[in-house]
Amino acid sequence: MWDYLQNLSFWDWLGLGTVLLILEVFGAGGYLLWVGIAAAGVGVLTFLLPMHWTIQFLLFAALSILTAVYWWRRQRSVNRPSDQPGLNMRGQELIGRTFAVHTAIVEGRGKIKVGDGVWIVTGPDAPVGAQVRVVAQDGAILRVDIA
Repeated sequence: MWDYLQNLSFWDWLGLGTVLLILEVFGAGGYLLWVGIAAAGVGVLTFLLPMHWTIQFLLFAALSILTAVYWWRRQRSVNRPSDQPGLNMRGQELIGRTFAVHTAIVEGRGKIKVGDGVWIVTGPDAPVGAQVRVVAQDGAILRVDIA
C-alpha cells in the first residue's frame, strides 16, 4: 500500500475524477461533481508539478472543501425570490383582470374567453357578454365577480 501511495501519478487522480463524475450521473445531487473536479484538478497539477503523495492528498482535501463550499453558496444564491412570482402558474396572471362572459354563468358555473382559450368560471349568474373580474383561482377553475 505504501509503495502504491509513494508512486501515485496524475493518471490515478484523473481516473478517480472520472469515476466520481460517472457516479454523479447516477444522481448524487451535485456533490460528486465538485469532488470529481477536485480530483481531476489534482491530477492536472500533479502532471504539471510532480509532488509528494501527502501534498497531493492535502491538495485534494482542500480543493474538495473549496468546491463543496462554492457549490453550497451557489445553491443558496439561486433560491432567492423571483422577480416574476407568477411565472409558470397558469391562471395567476388573470387575477384582477376583467373579461367578457363567453358562456352564460348559470347556477354559479360558466365560461370566459381569455386570449384564444376558454376558462371555466364560478360566480354569480351573468349573461353572455357581461363583464366579470377574476378574483381567485381554484385549480383550473377561476372565481369571478360582476365587474
